[in-house]
Amino acid sequence: MSPRSPITLPWLDPDHPEAPFPPAETALDEPNGLLAAGGDLSVPRLLNAYRSGIFPWFEAGQPILWWSPDPRAVLEPGAFHIRRSLRKTLRNAGYTVTFDRAFERVIAGCAGPRARSAGTWITQSMQEAYTALHRVGHAHSVEVWDGPRLIGGLYGVAAGRLFCGESMFSLERDASKVALAWLCRHMVAWDWPLIDTQMATEHLVNLGAVELPRDTFLRYIRPLVHDPGAPPPGPWTLDPALHPLDANWLARPATPARP
Repeated sequence: MSPRSPITLPWLDPDHPEAPFPPAETALDEPNGLLAAGGDLSVPRLLNAYRSGIFPWFEAGQPILWWSPDPRAVLEPGAFHIRRSLRKTLRNAGYTVTFDRAFERVIAGCAGPRARSAGTWITQSMQEAYTALHRVGHAHSVEVWDGPRLIGGLYGVAAGRLFCGESMFSLERDASKVALAWLCRHMVAWDWPLIDTQMATEHLVNLGAVELPRDTFLRYIRPLVHDPGAPPPGPWTLDPALHPLDANWLARPATPARP
């Protein structure tokens, strides 16, 4: 067996965070979607990445790696699956849900140890970078509380009318699903048509995620991330009237409202 050829990647200059990325279509087939390395995790660089269909993913000790896999997993908010057990949790558990109330605690929860994983890709530098995005109104969190205790949530990045989901966590049954249900309900009301979930997992597919060819995904998001009618950056406010169990909002056209 011949040795594998070394991978050659474009190297991004950390001193020029606003420089464009290589086209996402030029990402490698193996590893699937690896596009570039280096650069930094500054606010301009991250916003440029998400608007281009690119995201960072790397482990401690590695350089920053940038990805745009093919296919790409997405979730249309109106196609979210509320199964019987989740419906029961939403109706009876008595959890409280908030938006942008405890971003740093949510990202720390997502970075915490997991039963089937020995480490985390949400390094300290990643936590600091996304917290900086949150402080300028581009990154958002959904929190799920059992009384005063944070039991689950999710976070991600808003790019125009696209929400780029990054991670979620649960300390109690269905807590992250509750967070996603509330997010999807609000996105339908806001007329935000897509959540980028990056990679398809069994968990996300069970919740309604599907895969799109990368070129289809890139065409889909282009008008969303550059929508002049998208709301300006800033904190989100949960509307308790938009409960996931209220009204028949699933698999229906979104209504024109804004966060």
